[in-house]
Amino acid sequence: MHESNGYESVLSAVQLSGNSCLIMIHDTQNKLSNFKDRVSGIDGMLPRNLEAKELPTEVSPESKTALELTEEVLLKLETVFLENTSRTMIFDSSSDEGTKYLGAVDEMQNTIAFLSLTESNITENRAQNILQVAMLRLQEEFRHLLATHSQPLDPDLIADHLDSSLSLNPEKATDLESQSSLEVSITSNYHELSEDVDSQSSGEEEEKNVPVAEPLTDRIIDLLPPEVVKNLHEIAQRMVSAGFQRECCQVYGSARKSVLEESLGRLGFEKLSIDEVHKMTWEALEVRIRKWIQTLNVGVKVLYAGERQLCENIFNEQGLAESCFAEISRASITHLLNFGEAIAVSRTSPEKLFKVLDMYETLRDLVADLSAIFSGESFAGVREEVSGILSRLGQTAKRTFAEFGNAISRDTSRVPVPGGAVHPLTRYVMNYASFLFDYADTLKQLFADDTDMPEFQGDGERISMHDNLSPLALHSIRITHVLQSNLDEKSKLYKDHALTYLFLMNNVRYIVQKVKDSDLLRALLGDDWLRKHTSLVRKYATDYQRSAWNVVLACLKDEGIRASGSFSNGVSKAVLKERFKSFNAAFEDILKAQSSWLVPDSQLRLELRISIAEKLLPAYRSFLGRYRMYLESEKHSEKYIKYTPEDLEARLNDFFEGRTSSSHRFKSTNI
Repeated sequence: MHESNGYESVLSAVQLSGNSCLIMIHDTQNKLSNFKDRVSGIDGMLPRNLEAKELPTEVSPESKTALELTEEVLLKLETVFLENTSRTMIFDSSSDEGTKYLGAVDEMQNTIAFLSLTESNITENRAQNILQVAMLRLQEEFRHLLATHSQPLDPDLIADHLDSSLSLNPEKATDLESQSSLEVSITSNYHELSEDVDSQSSGEEEEKNVPVAEPLTDRIIDLLPPEVVKNLHEIAQRMVSAGFQRECCQVYGSARKSVLEESLGRLGFEKLSIDEVHKMTWEALEVRIRKWIQTLNVGVKVLYAGERQLCENIFNEQGLAESCFAEISRASITHLLNFGEAIAVSRTSPEKLFKVLDMYETLRDLVADLSAIFSGESFAGVREEVSGILSRLGQTAKRTFAEFGNAISRDTSRVPVPGGAVHPLTRYVMNYASFLFDYADTLKQLFADDTDMPEFQGDGERISMHDNLSPLALHSIRITHVLQSNLDEKSKLYKDHALTYLFLMNNVRYIVQKVKDSDLLRALLGDDWLRKHTSLVRKYATDYQRSAWNVVLACLKDEGIRASGSFSNGVSKAVLKERFKSFNAAFEDILKAQSSWLVPDSQLRLELRISIAEKLLPAYRSFLGRYRMYLESEKHSEKYIKYTPEDLEARLNDFFEGRTSSSHRFKSTNI
C-alpha cells in the first residue's frame, strides 16, 4: 500500500512554508516537459566542494534558484503521482525516469549540505521538508520493487541449478533406521529385517558414496533480477545518506524475511520446539530429520548464501549488509539449529544412530559455508551454536554406538530359532554393523581421542588398547564378542547337542561372511580375527558331525561281528543282522530329526554334505562289501540291507534345506 496520507501531509506543510514556494502548480504538464533541461542545469548552479572558509554568510541567489528548481522537480513528480489514479511507480516506468528522480534527490542532498553550512535555517528547513517527501517516495519505491520481485524459490528449480548431491543427502541405512528400538526389544526387529536387509545387500554398494558438501562456490542463485538489485542499491544509497537507514532496513527485512522462511518451508522445514521433538514417535521424527538435512543443505548453499550476497550487493557500501542479513536470517537459522540440538540431547537408541550420523556429517560438511555466510560480530552466537551442536551430535553418536553392545547383551529372547538357522539377532547386528561402517571415516574421527576404553575378554584372551588396534576397531571387536556371547547362551536352548553346534556354526559363518564382504569391517577387525573365526566355523562343523554321525559310523565297525569258533566263517549272522538294523535305525533317526535343520549358506551347506559323505559312504560301502554275502541268502534280507550307497548319497543331498518332509523315495536293494 502507498502511504499517500504521509505524502499529502508533508506536501501541505511545504505549501505553507512561504509565499515564494513554487509548489502550487497550475500547469503541471507544461512544466514537466521542461524537466530534463531544468535538472541538467542544476549542476552548474550549485557550488561544490567548498571549504568552510570559502562559504558565504548568506544564501546566494544562485543557490536559492537551485533549491527552487530541485524542489519543483521533486514535488511535481509527487503531485503527478498523487493525482494519477493508476498510481504508477517511478521504477516501473523507463529506467530514465528513475535515473532522473535519483538525480534530483542527489541535487537536493547536495543543496542541503551546502545550506547547512550557512545561516539560512529557514531555507534549509524548507529543503529538508522537500527531501522528506522524496525519501517517502523512495521508501515506497523500495518496498514496491521488493514486493513485486521477491518470490519464494521452487525446490525443483533449486535442484536443477545445483548438483543433485546438494538437494538430497542419500540414505545409507534406510531399513535399519526404521526399526523399533533395539534397546527395548531386538527381537521385535528380527524377522522383517532378516529378510529385507539381506535381500538388498547387492544393491547397497551404489549408496555408499555419500556426497560431501563443497565449500561455498560462485554458483549462488540470483534471488532478484540484476536490474532490480541495481535499483534497490541506488535507492538504499540515497535513503541511508539522508538518514533513513532504519526505515530502509525495516522495509527490506520485512520483505525478504518472509520470502526466506517460505522458501525454507517449501523444502519441508517446520518450526518445532525441543519439547515437541522429544514427544514425537521415531517414525515421524526420522521423516523430519531427512527434511532437516535437505533444508540445511539447500538452505545454506542456496538461500542463506543468496540472501547474504543480495544484502552485500544492496547495502555493502552503506555498511548495513550484515545487520540487514541478520534481521532476515537469524530467526530461521536459529530454528534450524534448535532442531539439531533437540536430536543431540534426545534419548539414545541404536536405530537412531544412522540419522544422528547423517545430521553430524551434514552439519560438519557445512561448517565452512556457515562460517563464511554468517560471518561478522552479529553472528558470533550462531557460529558458537553450530560448533556446540556439532560437538553434541558427535558425542551422541559415540554414546549410541558404545551402547549398542549393551543393547545386544540385554537381548534375552528364549525361543530357539527353528532348524538351527541364523538367529535374527545375528542378522540385525551384522547388517547394522555393515551399514554403520559406511560412516567409518566419521566414526574414526569421533573415536580418535578415545584412549581409556576398558579391557574385555574376547576369544579367550584379554583385549585392550594397544598400538595395533584403533579405538573404533576395539569397539567393533567388542560388538562381535558380545554378539557371540549372546549366541552361546542361545545355543543352550537346544536339547540336541548336534543342533547346538549347527546353530553356532551357522551364526559364526554369517558373521565371518559379513566381515569378509565389508572391506571396512575386515580392515578394522583384521585378518587375524578373520582366521580365528573361520577356524571356529570349522570347529563347530566338526563338533556337529561327531555329535550327529558318530553313532551311525559306530554301527559300521567290525568289532563284535566276528566271533571265532562260532561259525566256520567266523561271522555271527545274529550280530551282523543287529548291526545292520542299528545302522538303519540310527540313520533314519537322523533323517527324521534333521529333516528340518537348515544351513542357509549354500557353500557351507555343500561343504558339510561332502564332509559327511566322505566319512559315511566309504565306510558303508566297505562294510556292505565285507558282509553283504552273509545275508543275501537270508529270508527277508531287505529288512537288514535297506539302502544302497546311492540311496544314502541321495538322502544326504536333501540335508540342511530346512524341509519338514521329503518326497525322496528309496530304492530297495535287490538281494
